[in-house]
Amino acid sequence: MRYLFLASLLFINNFFSTVMATEEPEFKLISEEGEFQIREYDPKIIAQVEVEGDFDEASSVGFKLLADYIFGNNLLEGESQKISMTTPVEMSPMSENFLITSPVMDDQVNDKWLMNFVMPQEYSLDTLPKPNNPQVKIIEVPKEKYAVILFSGLVREFSYSEKVELLHNYLEENGLKQQSAVKIARYNPPWTLPFFRRNELMVRID
Repeated sequence: MRYLFLASLLFINNFFSTVMATEEPEFKLISEEGEFQIREYDPKIIAQVEVEGDFDEASSVGFKLLADYIFGNNLLEGESQKISMTTPVEMSPMSENFLITSPVMDDQVNDKWLMNFVMPQEYSLDTLPKPNNPQVKIIEVPKEKYAVILFSGLVREFSYSEKVELLHNYLEENGLKQQSAVKIARYNPPWTLPFFRRNELMVRID
């Protein structure tokens, strides 16, 4: 009975994952070592908002603002358009001191965040609908290289400090220099079972 239950959960999760399959930004995998990867991302366009609050509050507010934009609160040639959702949803703390050893989910330290939706590749700056809400910024991002650590589970439940330290150690051991704050990338809708969730911590490197 237990195995039947687990098989049912797996089927349901895979079914919804297939139905809800979304575009992801393209990258070149430069190297892979266990849970770590080095990636080079192609140029892309993002919609970005700045939000305040603890991690959960900022996640909720930022997602609603960006979802409002892609669901039609925009304008192109006098009309609103729906824009396809992509993954991952990216979030990073705003701080002048972005040292990786600083825990970005410490609510007492970091209360300002950036959240990004990556725009579908079919759009250019000229063809992408313009946001009606001035809080939503459209930004063209050049080619970038990232160090990434992959993990599953609920973002609030995993040992965050341990993952950050592992990524920091990986950078040091490989002589890689951090160029950005830690970015949290989440790929799954909220109904996804924790052990099926795909999450990443990413830092831009030189």
